[in-house]
Amino acid sequence: MNKIAYLIAVPVLALSAGCTNMTPTEQSTLSGAAIGAVGGAAIGGLTGGNAGVGAVIGGAAGAVVGNIYGRNQQQKQ
Repeated sequence: MNKIAYLIAVPVLALSAGCTNMTPTEQSTLSGAAIGAVGGAAIGGLTGGNAGVGAVIGGAAGAVVGNIYGRNQQQKQ
């Protein structure tokens, strides 16, 4: 169990530290990609399809949506 927690914690900390110098649009794009990848992998795995393909498609779609959202929020300011 400790090994799994370590394998999850290290990438999460590395990614969060790497986001400190990002613009809000870049952060939205990255967040959208991550959320889309997780959602795509889950849907792909649950429907009997390929979870890897679902993660790639979901990640790409999430990145696009996150970028659009970030740009929209930036224009409102």
